[in-house]
Amino acid sequence: MLILECPYCGVKAEETELSPGGEAHLKRFGPGSSPEEFEDYMFARQNPKGVHFERWRHSYGCGKWFLAARCTATLEVFGTYPAQSSEPPAELVEKIKAKRPQWKGWK
Repeated sequence: MLILECPYCGVKAEETELSPGGEAHLKRFGPGSSPEEFEDYMFARQNPKGVHFERWRHSYGCGKWFLAARCTATLEVFGTYPAQSSEPPAELVEKIKAKRPQWKGWK
């Protein structure tokens, strides 16, 4: 079972208490974008096996959105951080690199 700690209320919640929100740190395209930009945003994802940054909502808790870094192959959670972050915290990136030296980075 996946367990994530909400960075706002500090509760360690099972995934049944959370709602997934998809990939984090995407540039979103909406009204005014070209059809190609919107299509890429909606459908073109790399989705490699390994470390991902995802959006989660603490649905049955404080109700706030937050971001999490986890490995899709092992379900190892590296950490969580506030949803307003434009990029993962440096200490989280270093933690991932220490455990996964072959990891190329978050972008």
